Formats: sequence, structure tokens, C-alpha cells
Amino acid sequence: MSERENRRASAAGSALPSPLVPHPSLPSPWAEAVDPDLAVLTPWTEDPSPPVIWSVAGTDSGGGAGLSADTRAAAAMGVHLCPVVAAVTAQHSLGVNAVFPLPANQVRAQLSALRQDLPPRVVKTGLLASAATVDALLAQRGDALLVVDPVLGASAGGAAFCDDSLLSAYRHQLMPQAALITPNRREAERLLGVPAGHLPVPELAAMLRGRGAQAVVVTGGDDAALADGLSLDWLDSPLATGWIALPRLSGRDGAPAHHHGSGCTFATAAAAALARGFAVADAVILAKMLTWSALRDGHAAGAGPGPLRPDRRFVDDPRAMPVMGFGDDTAPDRATLTRWREVLWPASRRPPTFAGGLYAITDRPERVAAMALSGRFEHVQLRIKRGTGVDDDRLRTAIRDAVRDMAGRSSTLWINDHWRLALDEGARALHLGQEDWAGLAGEDREALWQRRARHGVRLGLSSHSLWELCRARGLAPDYIACGPLWPTTTKDMPWLRQGLAQLRWWSRMAGVPVVGIGGVLEDRQWRAGLAAGASAMCLVRAAEAMVPQGGPG
Repeated sequence: MSERENRRASAAGSALPSPLVPHPSLPSPWAEAVDPDLAVLTPWTEDPSPPVIWSVAGTDSGGGAGLSADTRAAAAMGVHLCPVVAAVTAQHSLGVNAVFPLPANQVRAQLSALRQDLPPRVVKTGLLASAATVDALLAQRGDALLVVDPVLGASAGGAAFCDDSLLSAYRHQLMPQAALITPNRREAERLLGVPAGHLPVPELAAMLRGRGAQAVVVTGGDDAALADGLSLDWLDSPLATGWIALPRLSGRDGAPAHHHGSGCTFATAAAAALARGFAVADAVILAKMLTWSALRDGHAAGAGPGPLRPDRRFVDDPRAMPVMGFGDDTAPDRATLTRWREVLWPASRRPPTFAGGLYAITDRPERVAAMALSGRFEHVQLRIKRGTGVDDDRLRTAIRDAVRDMAGRSSTLWINDHWRLALDEGARALHLGQEDWAGLAGEDREALWQRRARHGVRLGLSSHSLWELCRARGLAPDYIACGPLWPTTTKDMPWLRQGLAQLRWWSRMAGVPVVGIGGVLEDRQWRAGLAAGASAMCLVRAAEAMVPQGGPG
């Protein structure tokens, strides 16, 4: 073998495997049904027909922000970005010397050409430079979703980007049609015409939604006293609202990280995720992940802040997986921030003690002991939903009987929902479905957390989407459930089948043990789920079949 062939073989052997990717969890015209038996999905960057998005923005002669940053972010997301030049800038890493808006007829010509051959799923705007560009864009946009990054000035300073007529166009034309806007705090304040620093970020976001935007994420909207070592963005959307947190990054010797083009990168990543069929809240999570990892890997180019360096591997890097708070927790207390840091810096956490294996679910308390004694299940959950004929007295009795029957057993008994009743009756392991834990008020979350900290109460949480996974992570549970994996008739849900590929991604990214659930009827399914990385697999009807009636108890 020649030296060249040796080098090629060595390079091939050391190549990293393709990244795992998630798929949308809710129905979308752009999200094809996924075969739940697929072990992995095609990486986005290998998509044979990548989604098309447009970016109407400015050029950066320094190669850091604007269409340069948009192109790099789109490449990492595996989408085809059409760069529509709205303005030419003369700039470098220390500032912007001049901005030259393109004549409206030149912008219209670019958009018209694209409309004929490359219609977009999503249009993202950056530096627009003139109100005439807004008119041209909206005339050619069609039914594409609109992501607005309101570039009103350069963070490094220099030439003005936005006059009064363009500001009015943002307020009255773009915001009311936007699926998502992504201002930083200064931009949010200018869009609203409010004094700097007078309103908290969550209120700014709510006011922007009141002006017509369907969803808002205020990037970098954290005060130093609140952040406490975290980088916080505030999302306000129909599906989910709350802080999204990752560790705050810094460069060498504590200097700021290379951040030139971070706003462009975030907005483009969100637009790309929307084009892939992800719901807005999940698209924002992916944008946070890509931007954070690209910021971490940024590099110097000139004397000032350098550009970000997005890479396709952001999507399965567990370090880039955020935590998310609740909509009513606008100013997280120190205990919450500490818990988030412990999740995000896992070296500071205790190793999990969750036993792997099979996890039975039953709504019949008399079957709990039989399932535990069968020797087939490491976990048994009693799941009784409220309904006709089920009141607190019956629930108390059922939970009390199950706790009594499981005393001294090696299997862990989990009580689904009814957590206050369960704790009163001596239960020490709780499972909350997504609707149950998402509906907890702040005082309920605090009470539950105190019982966990003081009495060792264990907690499992359900999740179905990326933002639910991030919010569940923020509560530092003992496990997170992922489902429904296969079609199921035991519960009516809007979610798409997650499948084995999603379960594999969840298991890599969650940071805690993952339990697979939903439609697991055959041995091959639970075996495949465990092989995909799940710590446990839930059985409902199949569990009953494995333990005959009248079994040991």
C-alpha cells in the first residue's frame, strides 16, 4: 500500500460517525412520517433534497456577520440558503464604516428570480437597510414563514442601520407577519420605543407578541446578577415560555468569546429548523444549541471579536443541550439557578442510581405486587387517571394498598400523578406526565423539590418534544420518558411516533436515564429500545400478558 493510500485509510478510520439527529415531534407539512423501527436517521447535512430558505440581509466585508454567518449556519443545519443582498457594508471586526442599501429594483429582481425557481419554506431577514426592501420582500414572500432578526445597529458600533421609516416598517409590516422575531434586549426596547433598562426581558417579549409577532425570543437577555454563570434567552411562544439556559462562554483569559454574527447565526438556525418541520419552540432550542456550540468554537479574525464557527456535530453534542424554565418563573431564584448549573455541569452531580430493565404500568393496584414478584420488572408504575367514579378516597386507598404490597420488594413502585396524595400515603417515587408537571404552579414545584431534597423522593417525567426535554432536564429528575415510540391506543395524543432513532437521540442528550414508552407490544421492540440506549422500556398491555392473572402476590 502506498503512503498516500495509508494516509487515506488512516483518515477514513479516524473519521467521526455521522451525527444523530432528532425529528419533529408534532405534525408538519414538511415532516415526513418516520419509520419507528429505524435505528438512525439520515443526517441533515446528507439530505438529498435539502429545504430551501431565503436570507434577505447584508454582506459583511469582514466575513463575520450578515450573509456570511447565515451561510455557515445554514450549512451546519443542512438546508439550502439563498442569499438575497439587501445592503453592502464596509466593515471589519472593530466596527461598521459604511452601509450601502441596494436599490429596491435590485432587491426585487433577486427575489423575483428566486420565486420562479427556488420558493422558500422560510424567509429570514437580517440587515434590511431600507423600508423599500421590506415592501419588495413582502410582495414576493408568498406563504413562507417569516423569521425576523431586527438588525437595528452593530454591536461593535459604527454606521447607522435603521432610520425611522425602516423602524416603522418593522413595527407595522414585519412584526405582525412574523412567525418568530429574535431581537436582543436593546433591539426589543427600540422596537417598542421604551427606555433602556426600564422593563424586564419577559415583559418586553410579551409586549412584542402583543404587537403581532407569533413568537419572540429575546437573545442574550440576561442581567449579570440573574445569570450567575449562565447564558439565558427568554422564549415567549404559544407552545412554551421560559428562560433557556446554557453555560456562559468566555474566551482566553476571561475575555469575551468570539461572537461576531451570533444574532445572525441564531436567527438562521431557527429558520432552518422551522424549514425542517420543527415547531417554533423546538426550533429555538436547536438555534440555541447551534449558536452556543459555534460560539464556543469561534475564532479570531482581525483585532476585534471574531466569527462563530458552526459545525454539523452541534446537534448530538450533549454539552450543547440546554435546560428550560417555566413561564411563571421570570426571575429564577438561586436554588433554581444552582440546579440548572448542576444539570449543565454534570461532573458536579451524583451518578444516577436508576436500575435498568423493564418497567410495567398498570391501573390495577391489585396487580402491582404480582408484577413485582414476577421477576420481570425493575419498575412498576400505578397509573390511575381521574374520571367517573374515581375520587380522592378511592385514589388514596389504591395508592395505600400498592405502597403496602410493595414494601420490601426489590422493584421500585412509581405513582403516576396525584403526587400530594402519593406522598401522604408513603410513596417515595413519583412519575408526572407532561401535562401534569407542566401545570405545576411555582409553589408546587418548590414543595416537590423540597420533598426530593429532604426525603429522597424520586421523580420521573414524561417528554415528547425538544422543549419538553429541556424543561424536564431543568427539574433534574431521576429519569425522563420519551414517547410514544410506536403507535398506541392507550392514550390520545397529538405527538408523532418518536421511534427508535428519536429514542437513541434522547438517550444521548438527556443527561439522565431515559425510559422508552408507547406501543411496546413485542419482545423485539423493548429489546431494540434498550439497544438504542434507553435505560428502561415501559410495557402496558404487554406487561399484563407477561404476568398471568392470579400470579404470585
